[in-house]
Parts: sequence; structure tokens; C-alpha cells
Amino acid sequence: MTDNTTKVPDWVFRLDDDTQGLQRVLGPGISTRIFAGEQAMLSVVRVEPHSQGSIHQHPEEQWGVLLEGECIRIQGDGEVRMKKGDFWHTPGGVLHGVRTEEAGATILDVFSPPREEYRKAGSGFGMSP
Repeated sequence: MTDNTTKVPDWVFRLDDDTQGLQRVLGPGISTRIFAGEQAMLSVVRVEPHSQGSIHQHPEEQWGVLLEGECIRIQGDGEVRMKKGDFWHTPGGVLHGVRTEEAGATILDVFSPPREEYRKAGSGFGMSP
């Protein structure tokens, strides 16, 4: 059995281990850690309180799960207040974004296929409207 103090195999990742994954700054107050596979990509996004990501789109399908905190999900013409445990689907090519108020948020995004621009360190959300 392996615990948090023992070296884990390279196929095990810890949500609270900020040394794992490829670091990327998406915007002011928004950062992510990227974990890329061949057919899918995970992105652990941290959004500080009172932050907003740019409204953007990309061809890849995206699913998101709010792991911690609260956020407002912006998609198409709508906005929905999300709470811990809520999740959403964004088809490719749909404008979307997120913002926070008093509480920050931790979001797990899943992309398929993987976003090529996220395979390297950098900044920004990628494609825009």
C-alpha cells in the first residue's frame, strides 16, 4: 500500500500536489496544471476570488467539474451559478468562460481530443472568438 509519504508510480497523480503536471497561466488569477494523454487531457484549474477568464472557444469538446468553491459558468448566451460537485459539457466551437466572486474555485476540465496548445508551458486560453 502506498501513502502520501511514499514515492508513487509515474501513472499516479495527486490533486493537491502542485509540483505535478505542466504549469500554465491562463489569465490574471487563473492557473492550471495539465495532464495530457493520447486521446484526452485533464486540466486542474485554480481560479482566485474575483477573477474572470476570457470568453473563448476551441474545437475540442470539454467537460468540467467544480471540485471546490463556487463559480459562474458562462456558455453561449447563458450564465449559471455552479456549486461544488456540479459539472458541465461544452461542445467544440461554443463560446464559454468562468468567473468567481467571493469564493475561488478549483475545476477539473477534461478535453477530447487533447488541446495541442496546452501540451507546452505558456499562457492564455488559446483560441478566442
